[in-house]
Amino acid sequence: MVHIKDDGVFDAPIDRLWKYFNDNAAHQHTSFQVTKVLEQKGNAMTIMAKTRNPSGGFDTEKYVMTVNQPKGFSLEYLSGAMKGSKHTHTYTPQGVAENELKKGVLAYFAQAFEEDNANLKKYK
Repeated sequence: MVHIKDDGVFDAPIDRLWKYFNDNAAHQHTSFQVTKVLEQKGNAMTIMAKTRNPSGGFDTEKYVMTVNQPKGFSLEYLSGAMKGSKHTHTYTPQGVAENELKKGVLAYFAQAFEEDNANLKKYK
């Protein structure tokens, strides 16, 4: 079994990412093209797609795409060269910078400690 992890950060807020993701006219790729939707049940869609292969040509493959907005989506290959494989895309909204987060958390811990310390002095 092979596990591959690749982290990329979009320069856009999560709501814009999902708006783009759901806009079929705008959300196009040269390496992947849905050719037919075979079935749709809830948040899962079985599709046929042309996918660019390592030699530069295209293969036709069948997938189940499961969208779990706002968390992400997964693709499970039902046919083609990668049959049985699955990849998952997880979207995590970016918050404050690491140093600001650390500063805020440490300030919270310090305040809670001081409050506990003061209360323990009065506690019987």
